[in-house]
Amino acid sequence: MTSFSALLEAIHTSSNTYSVEIPEDWQQGRTTYGGLTAALCLAAVQRTLTDLPPLRSAQFTFVGPAGGVVEMTPRLLRRGKSSVFAAVELSAAGALATQATLSFNAARESQYSYRARPAPKVPPPGTTEAFFRSGKPKYTQHFEAFVAGGRKPVSRAETPELVVWVRHRDPTAMAGLPGLIALSDALPVAAYTMLAVPVPASSITWSVEVVDAAAALRAPGDAWYLLRNVGEDVREGYSVQDMALWAQDGTLILLARQTVAIFG
Repeated sequence: MTSFSALLEAIHTSSNTYSVEIPEDWQQGRTTYGGLTAALCLAAVQRTLTDLPPLRSAQFTFVGPAGGVVEMTPRLLRRGKSSVFAAVELSAAGALATQATLSFNAARESQYSYRARPAPKVPPPGTTEAFFRSGKPKYTQHFEAFVAGGRKPVSRAETPELVVWVRHRDPTAMAGLPGLIALSDALPVAAYTMLAVPVPASSITWSVEVVDAAAALRAPGDAWYLLRNVGEDVREGYSVQDMALWAQDGTLILLARQTVAIFG
């Protein structure tokens, strides 16, 4: 297998274009695992632009399949006193595969502080059954995960919810923001719990709000994170889901929303 860190190190630069060959062990069906393509978009921006404030928000649109050699072309949209906006196009075989827009914003002094997403009470990692056991899709080999709540995939669940402890098998993957982005998309769509038999699924859009990346980046590389995906609307072959990621100490790290096509 090619580790996450090794894959980032293999990125080549030519002018303002970055390219890397994605091995098959990072595939999800006929395309690359969406969390990895999002992470590659972020890595390209970080290599192009200097003095970036913290990443606060990112939107990814998965236009088409990505595999083999992919190319990332980032561009600066605007740089202000405290904010930087950038866009990235990730292409494969000459066709657009992922379009991303990222917003980096410096912290501001404020008298207000409020958080409304406490981590759910769950068993500690390693005390329940493993979540990824079959090695399918292939990308799941790169993550270690334990069931923490919700329902199992393909279990005819009435309420679509996944609650899972997860971490990279590569202990150096969380040394930077791309590793955090990749980790946050490690689980299948929550609506998969409703299925009676497995069917293909494909992400369409993914909107990420990073609320405390610093807490994740200062944690040990082998730290666990609690990821919860909840389906909010599942019908007509699509699912809209809410996502949240917490550090093991309960610190909220990231919030996200995702639209996924379900072919069944």
